[in-house]
Amino acid sequence: MQSAAVPDSLPAYAAVAAQIEALALSVDPSELHGSLCALRCGDPPRTNWLAEAMGDEAIAPPAPGSPLALLDTATVAQLGAADFGLELLLPEDDAPVSERGEALVAWCRGFLGGVGLAGLHGALAEETREALGDVARIAESDVSYEDPEADEEALAELAEFVRVATLLVHGDCLVAQERRRLH
Repeated sequence: MQSAAVPDSLPAYAAVAAQIEALALSVDPSELHGSLCALRCGDPPRTNWLAEAMGDEAIAPPAPGSPLALLDTATVAQLGAADFGLELLLPEDDAPVSERGEALVAWCRGFLGGVGLAGLHGALAEETREALGDVARIAESDVSYEDPEADEEALAELAEFVRVATLLVHGDCLVAQERRRLH
């Protein structure tokens, strides 16, 4: 289980889900994390990423120390880490593969929405745009679960692909920001 005490570890999925429910937000925790990752790839820094992700300026920023604030802090740290240690917020490994698969699809939908909100597409290299197209295909997937062992392997491979695609988007955005800074 992931610990919320370590600043670069994501809070537990259940803790994020509980805060989302308490705030009466109509979003899946994985989808929200996908949006957050995309928004944090962009420039300028977001002062209220939650309001931006939800498309509602009336939503207050997450309270310091709350699961959503910890999610943001950990995401920013992971995106900036040299070890490429980005984690995707998905249900725990002991959750059914079907639940984790649907969460990955939701994460991809959130990420694509965040890419649009942040206006990142123009900063992306051709290879990254192709990877983003693959993420879009995952987001549109209607997944069936028939072979638990094969499904586990496929889910792990897809999650790794999505993680790397996210890091590609982040890297391209950093390069674009650096170019703007130099000119």
